[in-house]
Amino acid sequence: MDTNTLQAFLAVANTSSFSIAAEKLFITQPAVSKRIAALESELDTHLFDRIGRNISLTEAGRTLLPRAQRVIAELEDSKRAVSNLSGKVEGRLSIGTSHHIGLHRLPPVLRNYTLQYPDVELDLRFMDSEQACAAVLHGDLEIGIVTLPLEPIDNLIMKKVWDDPLSVVVGKTHPLAKKKNIKVEQLAKHAAILPARGTYTREVLERTFTPLGTNLLISLSTNYLETIKMMVDVGLGWSVLPLSMLNKNNYRLINVAGLKFERTLGVVQHRERTLSNAANALIEML
Repeated sequence: MDTNTLQAFLAVANTSSFSIAAEKLFITQPAVSKRIAALESELDTHLFDRIGRNISLTEAGRTLLPRAQRVIAELEDSKRAVSNLSGKVEGRLSIGTSHHIGLHRLPPVLRNYTLQYPDVELDLRFMDSEQACAAVLHGDLEIGIVTLPLEPIDNLIMKKVWDDPLSVVVGKTHPLAKKKNIKVEQLAKHAAILPARGTYTREVLERTFTPLGTNLLISLSTNYLETIKMMVDVGLGWSVLPLSMLNKNNYRLINVAGLKFERTLGVVQHRERTLSNAANALIEML
């Protein structure tokens, strides 16, 4: 059993696809199939059920999965620890971040970083903050630059970088746009467009609204703040958005009595894994 076969196994397990796994590993699909076949032969058991185009783990595959993840994670950790001894800032750095942070926070940092450390190959992946945290825990990413979870997560170190104040916003033509001293009850009568349930940002909002006992009229939920911003702009409802992404000429910030929102953006890393010099340099720059 070698690391190439384990990496192929993990790629197929994570994507439920031999073709997508091949793309991620930069090899051909037959090569992935060959590696999986070799691993199944060595273990004398099937690791995947193949029903039509659907690929799923067998019981043996589910048993192997966390062990394979640990083996590969330990190998990558060992490589980073040895590489760090040189003191050089180089190599591949895999980062997960949200679209919002990638658009509104990271550009100047990454511009300076790539100028200062040209030998680092950035592998920047856009995803929900919740997915990025999970990927760091599983060893798929070295660090995440995300909306930080509201509660601690086992084996995850969280470092604050930015405060991110939020505000209730409406479009210029919204009925609430010119009103002052708005109460929560008035706000609740209008359609809301909010981040999807299960996101850290939605949790921030729910922790504020729930104690007030107010039932919101939620017309739409989505993970993408840029989409919410567009829908607010065209008058489809009110929302709660980061001040950093708003052009006040196109939106109206609404002060609602008793409501104050803020989330925290920062870096997450695995507690038990060694960070590369490249990752440490980026965190220091952040």
